Amino acid sequence: MNLKILLPFKVFADINNVISIIMETSEGSFGLLPHRLDCVAALVPGILTYETESGTHYLAIDEGVLVKTDQQVLVSVRNAIGGADLGKLHELIEKEFLSLHESETSLRSVMSKIEVGFMFTLEKFRKQ
Repeated sequence: MNLKILLPFKVFADINNVISIIMETSEGSFGLLPHRLDCVAALVPGILTYETESGTHYLAIDEGVLVKTDQQVLVSVRNAIGGADLGKLHELIEKEFLSLHESETSLRSVMSKIEVGFMFTLEKFRKQ
């Protein structure tokens, strides 16, 4: 299989001759072999493991989507980190990706309150 990992601003990795891929979805771990049927999967922050002839490799990925068509596997994620050992990658996921989601949730809450306040102010002006 050919595995291509896409970030919003660049191609993170383009790997040929991948034997197997294991990643985490919202439904649990999910594995791909070359002759698996085409599929789409929603990915959650976790470890993506892929195996080539040179060995097993690990990447920390943020949430995204995986699309498999024939021998081409496209993984589009918000962020990815590679080149570290498995323990370090797991630590980075907890520190970087999950904390980012918490701050985004907080930001969305604040934005929602601002929008509601703005709507109330517009309603007051409309009634006057």
